[in-house]
Amino acid sequence: MSEPYATQPLTMLFEAPGVYVWGFTHQLGRMGRNLAELKAAGLLCNDVSDLAKLGYANNFGIAEDESLFTLATGPFRCLLELCPQPQALVFHHSYASSASASPVEYQGTGFMRHARYFPAELLRGLDLDHVPYLGSFSTGCTGFFSLIMMAAGPCAYSGSGPLICLTADTKPADSTYDAEREKILTSDCASGFLVGRERRGYRALGLSFYSSKRELVPLVEIVKRTVQMVRHLMEALAIRRDQCEFVLHYPNIFPAAWPMVTDYLQLPRDTQNPDGLSERAHCLSSDPVISLAGAHRGQAGRLHVVVGFGSGLHLGVGLFREEPRDESGA
Repeated sequence: MSEPYATQPLTMLFEAPGVYVWGFTHQLGRMGRNLAELKAAGLLCNDVSDLAKLGYANNFGIAEDESLFTLATGPFRCLLELCPQPQALVFHHSYASSASASPVEYQGTGFMRHARYFPAELLRGLDLDHVPYLGSFSTGCTGFFSLIMMAAGPCAYSGSGPLICLTADTKPADSTYDAEREKILTSDCASGFLVGRERRGYRALGLSFYSSKRELVPLVEIVKRTVQMVRHLMEALAIRRDQCEFVLHYPNIFPAAWPMVTDYLQLPRDTQNPDGLSERAHCLSSDPVISLAGAHRGQAGRLHVVVGFGSGLHLGVGLFREEPRDESGA
């Protein structure tokens, strides 16, 4: 496991005074269904037994009176209560189709009718204006790391207040909720958090990010790269395994991969965070948000290793240090 790969991942280390993430919030689609119900509705391409073997039981989709906008409005409102005047908004979508709002019907064929983006429509729906926003969708389910990467620049150099980060996705039309080859079951979900200089929540210590043009990567390579990226971050940050308490967050269900990563890192299996993924299914880029929210105990110094895998291939690893709870419980 010690031989390095020729292609090095992008690495970001966050120096003092630090970058902090907090205010984690999410909302699932209201329609919960078990595997048999999803299969009967024609929303699965895999057999129920195959998904059940991987630990899946249910998922959550948007109801008939819901949409991507109504799904994202709840977390957005929660974050606006914590940060009424954000420095900027940063958006991510795991599906490219989620990044664009449906164009309104009007006369003309100008190109501007195709430039209607989700952030502007969400801001318009809440009657907000003059708030800069950035967005991405090309990093798929590793968007949690993309959000922090995009937010870190303004956070570090502008000297202003926090940024709001949001990610939201609903199943694209005419698709299933599961992936045929990877057999990953998904849910419709929106989530968000704040990034700023205020010491609370988790301090982002470092991120490592790798991408490939290949459509298929062997599981053993995912394991090796994950281990090497975690080790590289720990070495760069002078972190020793025997001097810290660790929590491991694996947001995709790859039963054969993540225990191997834990073993190669020489960490106990009970450091893996059981965050109910089998009951709610894979929530794309929202998974780390949900997992970190539930794992925060206010135990200063606890280290959290977050691993994200996205089709592409994208592989992201982040190290976060838990901060004490403040008076608001954040």
